[in-house]
Amino acid sequence: MNIHHPFELIIGGLYEHYKGNRYRLMNVAKHSETLELMVVYECLYDNPEGLIWVRPLSMFSEVVEVKGQKVPRFKLIRSS
Repeated sequence: MNIHHPFELIIGGLYEHYKGNRYRLMNVAKHSETLELMVVYECLYDNPEGLIWVRPLSMFSEVVEVKGQKVPRFKLIRSS
């Protein structure tokens, strides 16, 4: 999928959340009402809440502040 966004999205890529958990990016979809881009990703650890998640691309790709340092919410650690 061709997405015009500065954040590198690799379908099938392995991403690490800033808290340490890992996820596989499954695809990018559009919200049916707003057309906002949504990231569909798979949780790669035993999560009792579920394995498949969706989050707005703007949130998936944002930079957050942790202990005074700016870090990506999700960073690509392997391209598949």
